[in-house]
Order: sequence, then C-alpha cells, then structure tokens
Amino acid sequence: MTDFYRALEVNYPKFFKMDGLSKLGFLASEKIFENTPNRFEPREDIAVVCFNRSSSLEIDMLYQKNIQSNENYFPSPSVFAYTLPNIVTGEIAIRNRFYGETSFYISEKYDTEMIFRTVNNCFLDKITNFVLCAWIESFKEKLDVKMFLITKEKTDNEFSEQTIHMNDN
Repeated sequence: MTDFYRALEVNYPKFFKMDGLSKLGFLASEKIFENTPNRFEPREDIAVVCFNRSSSLEIDMLYQKNIQSNENYFPSPSVFAYTLPNIVTGEIAIRNRFYGETSFYISEKYDTEMIFRTVNNCFLDKITNFVLCAWIESFKEKLDVKMFLITKEKTDNEFSEQTIHMNDN
C-alpha cells in the first residue's frame, strides 16, 4: 500500500500512522477523487458510509497482544488510536473536507440489501446529495475494497441492489 500511496504522489503524512484498514480505504478514496475539480473545498452534501466483516479486529488483536505483554505493557498511542473501524471514514472525510454523515457498519458478509438500504437512508435528509460507499476489508494480509460514489440524482447508471451486487466480484 505504501508503494501505491507514493505512486499517487499524495501528500498526507498521517497515512504512515494509519492501520491497514484506514490505509486501504484512504487509498481507494484518493483514486476515486484524484481528478475531481475543486476537490478540497468543504462539502456538506457528501456522506461517507463503509462496511466490512472484521471491524478493526486486526489492530485490536495487536493492541491486545501488547497489553498482555509484561515487558511491553504500554502500547503505542498510535496503535490505540486505530482500534475503531470508523477511523477510516473520519480520515477520508478530513482529507477531503466532507462534513456530511460518516458511519461504519459491521456485517457478516457483503450484504447488498443492507448497503442499499443504508445508502438510501442517507439520502432522506435534504443535505446529502452523494454517498461515498465502500466495503473495506483488511484482515491478516487479506485486502478487499469496493468503493463507489453514489448520487441522489437519477441517472442512466441507476443505483440499485443489482449494481451493488455487480461490485461483489
């Protein structure tokens, strides 16, 4: 992921403090928004909603291992900082200056019905016009990310459970 970060020529030093889950989500969002005009202007109309199966379990396990060790009882604050899955949504929102809803949901599987329902619920408010939606899994060196930007506006590429399912490959 570090090589990909460098290839994108991103300048975001906090990247190196992130856990794998946050890095993966961050890099996917960088790719999606890399050519967006006026990218870093504040936006209240963009929500960030992510899902996965393992939450932040990988970093939680590292944290647990550190506090169980008599020699190294005090883990690094940077390890503790990334023990919540919603850190990735926060990092994406901070980087891009999105001030809309951010949330992270845990699901046993890539659940198209739940994703569809959650995204549509975001559009119920009058402010949200876009949802950056992602399935981000980073556990035991297995990486999986599916990220898409969904618009409230009706388009030829209509958002549906079927379009979410097409991304399940």
